[in-house]
Amino acid sequence: MLAARLPSILPPLSPRELLEVSMIQSVAGELKHGALSNRRPFRQPHHSASMAALVGGGHNARPGEASLAHGGVLFLDELPEFTPQVLDSLRQPMETGEVMIARANHRVTYPARFQLIAAMNPCRCGQALEPGYACRKGPNERCVAQYGARISGPLLDRIDLRIEVGAVTAADLILPPPAEGSAEMAARVAAARTLQTERFAARGLSGVITNATCPATMIEEVAAPDAEGAALIRNAAETMRLSARGFHRTLRVARTLADLDGEAQVRRVHLAEALSYRGRAERPVAA
Repeated sequence: MLAARLPSILPPLSPRELLEVSMIQSVAGELKHGALSNRRPFRQPHHSASMAALVGGGHNARPGEASLAHGGVLFLDELPEFTPQVLDSLRQPMETGEVMIARANHRVTYPARFQLIAAMNPCRCGQALEPGYACRKGPNERCVAQYGARISGPLLDRIDLRIEVGAVTAADLILPPPAEGSAEMAARVAAARTLQTERFAARGLSGVITNATCPATMIEEVAAPDAEGAALIRNAAETMRLSARGFHRTLRVARTLADLDGEAQVRRVHLAEALSYRGRAERPVAA
């Protein structure tokens, strides 16, 4: 439910993005009656999807779900139930924002700049984290580790936010709604996106409108933290053994958190929050 609501807080598609999304839908035969919408795509393939269905291929090298989610959200429910080879096929699109399909007679490149949202149970039983529950397959820790091992380390390294979502109780359901709804949150996101677009336009980076698409060399400049933040990420890089990709992705998340707060500089609190999301990789019970 949370994943399905994400497009409601994202800004509408820009004219350039709308054209790209419409072209992909047209090639895939999903642009019915020529109807266009500035709402960002939300794709939710089943975990039995093949590699061709997810990244493209098959007859006439059609675009897959990754390209159909361009500019929007690709939601993978029950992530470990996908075939490991199919999941690993997303590693290159997540890095470059493109899918290249090579065949004997031709080669096609489709854009695939999407936000990956994934969900999973802690184990195949689904109750390993419940207090007092004992897994029938052995110790809970082993059941969790075996289930999480279906997700490769390189793919997990490309997932920036890893959140454990506790079970919702009946008492939670009857609580009053939060003060900040989707409309208020969408306004905050739009303001942060505007800051990013103006920041990169001032530096002459054409086509770069978000922190996610900023080159690694530039993100080190625009996300340069204060002295306390620099000391924190330096120590965390050694303690958590961050890869170069993980280091830059942490900076991107911290820069985005600072933009949401309206801060000109990344501070220690932003880096601490970004690192807390990445630090949950040692126990991948939820993605």
